[in-house]
Amino acid sequence: MDIKKLYETDKEFMERFEYFAFDEVVNEKNQELDVETRYLAILAVLLGSQAKEAFQFILSKALDKKVSPIMIKETVYQSCDYLGFGKMLPFLEITNNELSQRSISLPLQSQTTTTLETRLKNGIDVQVQIFGEHMEDAWKINHINRWLAENCFGDYYTRTGLSLVHREMITFCFLMSQGGCEPQLVAHAKGNMNLGNDDKFLMRVVSQCLPYIGYPRCLNAITCIKKALDE
Repeated sequence: MDIKKLYETDKEFMERFEYFAFDEVVNEKNQELDVETRYLAILAVLLGSQAKEAFQFILSKALDKKVSPIMIKETVYQSCDYLGFGKMLPFLEITNNELSQRSISLPLQSQTTTTLETRLKNGIDVQVQIFGEHMEDAWKINHINRWLAENCFGDYYTRTGLSLVHREMITFCFLMSQGGCEPQLVAHAKGNMNLGNDDKFLMRVVSQCLPYIGYPRCLNAITCIKKALDE
């Protein structure tokens, strides 16, 4: 789908959407985000909501605004553990195609920092940093918790290319946009706050993502932020 054609076939809608998404929301007082963070958040919610055409549209805008291809690829990679390989794969192809069309050589520079021998320990260290000391032994509960530590956190969160603060923010966006992940969303709202992404920052993230995932999921996310703050 060529979204640009909508400016011809649905001019009135696109004029109003463009004003809301690219002007009113972006410039709302006290709800602004820097360009890099804003595009990473939007790309993450489009991944979470499986919005392929919109992702391609925003991906082009993000690259035009000089958002790093490595940061974008890292966002796509990290989505695998929160969305699953099946839902991530089409977005990886979209991203690779866009980068290739811009003559950006693939593969990009490696961002790996762990080995198969160190991923568990390093993943646990990241979990402790985000959620607290009680995560030190959480991997021992069952094999799923071990996989969470070594795969989700050890394989992805330990990679360079995105800061830990950005990684926890995009995870919040993956969960917010999927729906039905409210318990995890509360937990990761807390994780964000532990890293310095306070409730006001998370509210700005929700606000900037609203045009792309709608009011219901954003209102649910605000409730989860409040619950995390209260707890």
